[in-house]
Amino acid sequence: MEHVIAFDADDTLWVNEPYFRETEDKFCALLEDYLPIHTTGQELFKIEMNNLALYGYGVKGFMLSMVETAIQVSGGTMGLDGIEKILNLGKELLERDIEILPGVVEVLQSLQGKYRLVVATKGDLLDQQRKLAKSGLEQYFHHIEIMSDKQESDYLKLIKHLDVDPAHFTMIGNSLKSDILPVLAVGGHGIHVPYHTTWAHEVVSHKVEHKNFREVEDLSEVLSFLD
Repeated sequence: MEHVIAFDADDTLWVNEPYFRETEDKFCALLEDYLPIHTTGQELFKIEMNNLALYGYGVKGFMLSMVETAIQVSGGTMGLDGIEKILNLGKELLERDIEILPGVVEVLQSLQGKYRLVVATKGDLLDQQRKLAKSGLEQYFHHIEIMSDKQESDYLKLIKHLDVDPAHFTMIGNSLKSDILPVLAVGGHGIHVPYHTTWAHEVVSHKVEHKNFREVEDLSEVLSFLD
């Protein structure tokens, strides 16, 4: 049976989280008159978590959470100039160039034609479509799936849509929480490629031990057992 290999996008195919952290640092600096930078960052994270169910993942939800944090931290005194600066930070984030991570093109070129390659990423639909188009990587993929979340049920829907047995589905990604654990739970395989910057919401503290789990230091390592 044909094997499907699915790739996460953000911080697996291209740089993402460092850009968010840069934007967050600029945002916190804007509010330094109201709160210390570290404290503002904590408040922003709390508001992001509260808003996830409403806004989902991605830059637009992040922008709205920054605006809400600014209003809360400033006690409603931040003027329109400040709100405009925050919106511009978000727009700059949306317009960032795409930086493909090392080894990605080599791996995709090597695996194309041997496996059915899929992108399985979560986030804002328009933003992820834009990043994929900018990346020039679409040509390597049989299917693009932009998911609102990455729970077991989301992967089961994707696996059903692809008409593949879970045992013939492998997910490659940087997040144990979103890319690996749900796929292992439904009977698939997971290959973890850690990235040096991880959003706090995606951190998993326990060690993963599973017969279908592998961890590699660099994406290119997958060619030693997949190619």
